[in-house]
Amino acid sequence: MKIAVLGATGYVGGRLVPHLIGHGHQVVCISRNAQRLANRSWRREVEVRAGDVADAASLEAALAGCEAAFYLVHAMGMTDDFAHADRIGARNMALAAEAAGLSRIVYLGGLGSDAPGLSPHLESRHEVGRLLASGSVPVTELRAAVIIGSGSASFEMLRHLVEVLPAMICPRWVTATRCQPIAIADVLHYLATAVGMPAAAHEVVEIGGPDVVSYRDMMNAYARCAGLRRRLILPVPVLTPRLSSHWVKLVTPLPYDLARPLVDSLVNDVVVSKARSIERRLQHQPLRLDEALQRAVQHVQDLDITTSWMDSAADRTAASPMPQDPNWAGGTVLADEREVSVDASIEDAFATVSGIGGERGWYAAQWLWQLRGALDKLIGGVGMRRGRRHPDDLQVGDAVDFFRVEVCEPPSLLRLRAEMRVPGDAWLEWQLSKSAEGVLLQQRARFHPRGVLGRLYWWVLVPVHTMIFRELIARLAITAEARSPQLDQDQPPQGQSHQGR
Repeated sequence: MKIAVLGATGYVGGRLVPHLIGHGHQVVCISRNAQRLANRSWRREVEVRAGDVADAASLEAALAGCEAAFYLVHAMGMTDDFAHADRIGARNMALAAEAAGLSRIVYLGGLGSDAPGLSPHLESRHEVGRLLASGSVPVTELRAAVIIGSGSASFEMLRHLVEVLPAMICPRWVTATRCQPIAIADVLHYLATAVGMPAAAHEVVEIGGPDVVSYRDMMNAYARCAGLRRRLILPVPVLTPRLSSHWVKLVTPLPYDLARPLVDSLVNDVVVSKARSIERRLQHQPLRLDEALQRAVQHVQDLDITTSWMDSAADRTAASPMPQDPNWAGGTVLADEREVSVDASIEDAFATVSGIGGERGWYAAQWLWQLRGALDKLIGGVGMRRGRRHPDDLQVGDAVDFFRVEVCEPPSLLRLRAEMRVPGDAWLEWQLSKSAEGVLLQQRARFHPRGVLGRLYWWVLVPVHTMIFRELIARLAITAEARSPQLDQDQPPQGQSHQGR
């Protein structure tokens, strides 16, 4: 089918587009700002048209020639009165779809009963569904609760609360309200299937995973999957959603305008009803909560597309972070980043970098590296005793003291993953590229902390790391420039340090 996707710049839409392409559909992405889609990996495989849900005429023109459309637009977090903006968009979409002759609209809304007492956020989600269905085009409204996947706002709020706080005082409804979370992979499957299901026209269909849990249960499940200790959660009756929203803003990177509606919605039970369950229409086994969480936490976010940590992850899934995700998505990654120009060939520079460790040593503050290795061995880690297999040759999987080679792509990229005992995951990476001055050497030390202890570990060692990593890149540059066939490579040369930026 030729399918329009409104909301391709969002979390679900950005993952749905390649899913639809993979199933053989022609995809038309409709966006107010086409530039926001310019860097997507699938950009050349789709048609991008300008269209704004606030402008019915532009929407009708953008939908021309399409057979169906996914409506994934949501103004939450973008305007103070998101319900008003979403109301206008839904009305315009219903009119434009009718004028364009669409055969189906598939809309992803929020799970929850139609009875009075819903939060403003869920009530707005239901209102959008009703307005879309007020036109003549058949609408399939899928309703979902918390979507589990790195980058989902609800999931990121859960992630940061659990990772930062070993103990917390929470409103009573955190332990009482029931929720049926669903993995992003299952959401994509249901969306793509619904557009071709005649029986689902003019229907509200509810989707969810197999587990019905409280928000506290989800917190405990996340801690378990992330390798954290079980969190101490004390429910009290005095914390209102407004107070809780301010607490979420303080502890997590989510903006208040986004956190407040999400917290408000947590007071409502969001469980799939038998009468509207998608299981009546479609046989599919969704992921259990633990598996969905595991998929979401197994990757570390890096928004630098060209050197993404995930380039080496063969098991990347829809739950993984993606470059287009907002800056609060993907978990916390702390970094020390430096660069310096090297007056040497890129081959000599890479040979210097890839010769690090073992008998040759770590160029800067070798005694500190040795001390760190001794402490690691003392607490049961690998220490520095492994050295390296060969002083110059390096391959993926090789041990380099208490690191392991994760990526080795001569002469441009070397990434080492730390195997010493640390409260988190750590990498040390060098990327080389040719420049007008010779070679640009970029050095990145990255750390994905586990819980509060991981964050304390990083910040306590910032002065030491600053000294070591600044001197390390400078010494690597000096060694690369002095490199020659006659140079004794067993010892790094002494000399004046370059100043890395």
